[in-house]
Amino acid sequence: MSDHTNDQPHIGLPGYIGVFSILIIGTILTYLTSQVDLDWIFAGANTLLALLIAFTKMAFVVLFFMHVYWSPKLIWLTLVIALFWLALMFSYTMQDFLTRGSGTFSG
Repeated sequence: MSDHTNDQPHIGLPGYIGVFSILIIGTILTYLTSQVDLDWIFAGANTLLALLIAFTKMAFVVLFFMHVYWSPKLIWLTLVIALFWLALMFSYTMQDFLTRGSGTFSG
């Protein structure tokens, strides 16, 4: 019989419970953010805060649940390229959204 030990570093059960707690707290914060009108700060503050919470949760999932934190540099490079591509797509979307006039839509 061969011994299949996993010598790869990982977060361990307390770490997984900690990350799970962060995800639950982030979900609760997202819900509470949706219940409060933050437009007095600036228009779209609720959306920005919800996206920041979602990005933080995504970072914890990618780094710890997907083990990217302990991965080789090629995996990190792939992650950085993917995030750059996502930022590029968001920037083109926002450029289109912010430069449109306020017209009426007919169907």
